[in-house]
Amino acid sequence: MASSALLVGPMLRYTAETCATVWVETADDAAVTVRVGEREWRTRTFAVHGHHYALVALDDLEPGSVMPYEVRLDGERVWPDPDSSLPAPVIATRAPEQPLRMAWGSCRTSVDHDATGNRTHGVDAMRTFALALGEDASLRPHLILLLGDQVYADMTTEAMQEYIRDRRDIREPPGKELKDFEEYAHLYRLAWSDDANRWLLSTVPSAMIFDDHDVRDDWNASLDWKKQMEATSWWHDRVVAGLASYWVYQHLGNLSPAQRADDEIWQRINAHAGPGELDITDALDAWADRVDREPRTYRFSYCRDFGDIRLVVVDSRAARDLTPTARALVDSTEWAWLDEQLQGGFRHLLIATSLPFLLPIGLHHIESWDEAISQGAWGRFAARIGERLRQMVDLEHWAAWQSSFQSLAGILTEIADGGRGDAPDSLLVLSGDVHFSYVAEVERSGGGRIVQAVCSPVRNPLPILMRWFSVVMSYGLARPVGAVVARSAKVPDPPFEWTTTKGPWFDNNLSVLQDTSDGLELTWHKGVVENGDERHPRMEEVSRLMVGPRRSVDGAVGGRAQG
Repeated sequence: MASSALLVGPMLRYTAETCATVWVETADDAAVTVRVGEREWRTRTFAVHGHHYALVALDDLEPGSVMPYEVRLDGERVWPDPDSSLPAPVIATRAPEQPLRMAWGSCRTSVDHDATGNRTHGVDAMRTFALALGEDASLRPHLILLLGDQVYADMTTEAMQEYIRDRRDIREPPGKELKDFEEYAHLYRLAWSDDANRWLLSTVPSAMIFDDHDVRDDWNASLDWKKQMEATSWWHDRVVAGLASYWVYQHLGNLSPAQRADDEIWQRINAHAGPGELDITDALDAWADRVDREPRTYRFSYCRDFGDIRLVVVDSRAARDLTPTARALVDSTEWAWLDEQLQGGFRHLLIATSLPFLLPIGLHHIESWDEAISQGAWGRFAARIGERLRQMVDLEHWAAWQSSFQSLAGILTEIADGGRGDAPDSLLVLSGDVHFSYVAEVERSGGGRIVQAVCSPVRNPLPILMRWFSVVMSYGLARPVGAVVARSAKVPDPPFEWTTTKGPWFDNNLSVLQDTSDGLELTWHKGVVENGDERHPRMEEVSRLMVGPRRSVDGAVGGRAQG
């Protein structure tokens, strides 16, 4: 059994060719040591609301190496778990010439992996992948990218509600939802303490970005939504705790050494020279309060290059401009940064945004129509109905922020046409959120290919009724009927057309992206229980896509995706 002194982790976070970071939460103030062979790296924990954390930075590693490691607290070994049947965790660095392999997905609830949990929430696709990796090291990705809803702060499980009842009256606001940092800390512990998932996150580097349920359903859907929340007695503490805990548990590990050096909270931690740990509670809470009020003062989006593949991870939640006359999914400060990152000259450009950019076309038209009437296109009464509908059925993806959608569509078209340097073979948008998976593709006759791939959920299946709605919105009359509805509210036509080429399908899935000589190969995988062995599901492929270079009649390469 893993040591009780190590509460969460270790989690292998930002890892590059010669460096890596290991994150932990410990039970007490401690000196944390990561040992690889004969080398050691050590740091002190820092404290937040009585909890203890450390991020250990490893440097001067060998590119392309696979190195077993152990974690010690005050000299005592606490990881790996001596009772685990899984292989020893390793720190694997990527060599410059290695083709990128990345697992990705979104939306994962944390319930037991027994027959009851699998019946109500389906088999955990991430845990299934962990077990498969434990048996076959060749499956190891260079990164697992989690695109939102790692935790559900507003839709809590029985285990989380039991914890809440033990510390406050659950009949008082915010009821079964999370209230403060203490409850977030317990929620993350529930999410990441399962044996197989814990091992997976200790041996595969991870990157993350939040979505709404990491804080609350419809987070920042509109100015009306924000005013409703701010009128409650509990929202301020909730959003401060949500952002503060996100920085500790998710965002800090996303950062490269250079990005950490520029981070104002990390600068406080790194500058601490005292013999004991630094308590950053007040500073972190003040930072979170400011970021909520003034989102332009901090950026959660980030960019990473893997040779000739660029990955841009976009914050589509905290950086919104909710001003009715200037609604934007990404505010002007964030947009300037995003615009700078979106360039040609890469073989593949990956844009990861929790919310799909290209929805099934019928749903796209409904969301753009709803935004228009919510903003007054049909008068005040219709605006109230539109706002209620927006919040009721989550009509808040890129399509519901037409200014941002049109702007990004223009940039992607410009890149694909070679207007920002050599056109990539593909521009691939990776998304989650919608609780079904699919592939959509922009209809183009030349240049780079623009493809939307969605992998959702990892573990939180869509109700049956909503599945039928998703299918209807993907095909048939959805396109012409939706277009008529949108035009009735004077919504501008999209600058290009796209079709759903694969899906939708509704399994709990984790997707794997592999760079190959023929292009980017994407596969979606689910877990299948056999012979009643609920805790050891078999991994099964659900779908496959090759996003390869476009080839002309004479065989010349010009960027093309092959389904």
